Amino acid sequence: MATPGGDAGVSMAGDAARLTPTQLKVLEGVHSGRLNKQIAFDLGIAEKTVKAHMTALMRKLNVSNRTQVAILAQTMGYGRHAGIDAIP
Repeated sequence: MATPGGDAGVSMAGDAARLTPTQLKVLEGVHSGRLNKQIAFDLGIAEKTVKAHMTALMRKLNVSNRTQVAILAQTMGYGRHAGIDAIP
């Protein structure tokens, strides 16, 4: 049973290891604030395919929306090399 506040990201490291290369690229795109249409264009795939990857990402990461995916991406370290970290 889920605890108050949810169990999002409890097994984050294990779930991230199970992500496909394309799912990781979609994760990076979401973290960057890109729209599905932009991610699809960048990856050369259909927008519908990006939506399918988003559904799989949310299921694997145990979250229920795009914002939570982006937050977990930050937690997992995406954006650090690009200087996107929060200002201290």
